Amino acid sequence: MTASVAEVPTPEIHHSHRDVTGGWLRPATFGVMDGLVSNFALVAGVVGGGATGKVVIVTGLAGLVAGACSMASGEFTSVSSQTELMKAEIEVERRELRIHPEEEERELAMMYEAKGLRPELAAQVARELTSDPDVALDVHVREELGVDPNDLPSPWLAAGSSFAAFAVGAVIPLIPFIFGVVSVWPALLLSALGLVVTGGIVGKITARPFWYGGGRQLLLGGISAAVTFVVGLAVGTGLS
Repeated sequence: MTASVAEVPTPEIHHSHRDVTGGWLRPATFGVMDGLVSNFALVAGVVGGGATGKVVIVTGLAGLVAGACSMASGEFTSVSSQTELMKAEIEVERRELRIHPEEEERELAMMYEAKGLRPELAAQVARELTSDPDVALDVHVREELGVDPNDLPSPWLAAGSSFAAFAVGAVIPLIPFIFGVVSVWPALLLSALGLVVTGGIVGKITARPFWYGGGRQLLLGGISAAVTFVVGLAVGTGLS
């Protein structure tokens, strides 16, 4: 008669975490806000300078395309450079583990000692983890570089998020002019609503109150648009 083996209970998971390193939230948020604020400020500036509705639309569309392309290329270059640097440092760690495994094991043990483990236990944990080269590399990269070697930021995701988000934000101030409105006030109201809604949504994603995110973005966007409108008005008056 064989002895029954007690089943190891599976731990209950009472909560889950959202992805905070996926690389999409920052460029998407920045893109929407930058597109909305910069294009409304641009539109407000040319309206303040006395431009016609057609000129406002052409200027706004040019600002949308130029800004979206600039955002996408900037994000792609930035994230590509960051990822390439991470990969280079990962290769350094891989080489060190191959050439100096004992030193790397002692280094890992010292890290765990610094985290509060007893020296004997820290040495045992480091030895167990270092026995598998792939696990050792993963642990060393996480502990020393603070990144997941299997989940590095994607430059294409960052660039695409930035382009699409900027375009969405930048088109909002143009909508009234596309429908024949010549006053800046409808664009101002629509842009203010867009700032509040997008800022509030980001606030909810980041566990902030809706009013906090919306109010913060409305304040920052309003200041930027007001400054640009005043400059455009002053320049337009001086040139007339």
